[in-house]
Amino acid sequence: MKIQQVIDVLVEWAPPEYAENFDNVGLLVGDAQKDCKGVLVTLDTLENVVDECIAKEFNLIVSFHPIIFSGLKKITPSTYVERVVAKAIKNDIAIYAIHTALDNHRYGVSHNLAENLGLNLIKILIPKKQTIRKLTTYVPKNDAANLLDKLYEAGAGAIGNYDECSFSSLGKGSFKGNQNSNPSLGEKGKRTEVDELQLNLIFELHAQQKILQALFEYHPYEEVAYEIYALENKNQTIGMGSIGEIENQMEEEDFLDWVRKKLNTNVLRHSKKMGKSIKKVAVLGGSGSFAIKAARNSGADAFITADLKYHDFFQAENQILLIDAGHYETEQFTKKLILDHLIKKLPNFAIALSKSNSNPVNYS
Repeated sequence: MKIQQVIDVLVEWAPPEYAENFDNVGLLVGDAQKDCKGVLVTLDTLENVVDECIAKEFNLIVSFHPIIFSGLKKITPSTYVERVVAKAIKNDIAIYAIHTALDNHRYGVSHNLAENLGLNLIKILIPKKQTIRKLTTYVPKNDAANLLDKLYEAGAGAIGNYDECSFSSLGKGSFKGNQNSNPSLGEKGKRTEVDELQLNLIFELHAQQKILQALFEYHPYEEVAYEIYALENKNQTIGMGSIGEIENQMEEEDFLDWVRKKLNTNVLRHSKKMGKSIKKVAVLGGSGSFAIKAARNSGADAFITADLKYHDFFQAENQILLIDAGHYETEQFTKKLILDHLIKKLPNFAIALSKSNSNPVNYS
């Protein structure tokens, strides 16, 4: 098996197209065309993780966080990032990072956190915009059914819980090919009029390349007329954060104790208690201050996330209990989520979970 085949599984699961603009996902180090000897899954790629990979005689690390966030101008032993990259290159180890592509997955980081907390009725907190496209094309009426079938197979016409969705309208198409043309209908140099259907199909951004390949392959015309539009519709299946409900509402102090136990931590930073019961809970694994307003507007009684600053807690506005449970603590279940998916898709292949604790924060 090539490293690229493992990458293909990850790309299909969490398409890089849905990663945030600031992020750096994908293959960061290594050659995807080399044989894969084994996969080590980790939350962070640190030196001890690379050592662990070497000891196992593996050559691919699948990391949640990217070790390289911005460009490297040098590779020396002066920083932990440069040391990791140098050691990985020296030992021919590839590193793939998935990060916010998995954050934005419907059943990704935050959904997994919500499940581990025991929430029910889980939905996306902030649906992602600019991820839905519309394809419009024109095809002879007699060829429309076959082309639609091929576009459906490529992923067009899917929205939410529905697929094979399209809208067609009948019209008259005309064209005249020059002497270099090779028309499938009519003759070159003569104007031809054809009964055509205008086909309209929506699709998710990550499927665009595959859909266009199908369009060009199965459309009968030599020159295919088509248009693609970005839609403003929110995508209810892609986005940041999750929101759900606990089975039985709790008083605030009981809820805080419950969160500590679920996340195996003794430390929680939180906003002022409001003296009300907690039932509806929003979560966002990792840094989530940007989602406070969305959590508050959703009607959540509490919002569990990480990396809140001093002034972020004022945004509670006595309407929601803000809880900073720690970056590592809210993402601690993620590497097993990745591991389980890879094992499901690549059974009987060497895939292991890193035993290294990469949490850089210590408590006294």
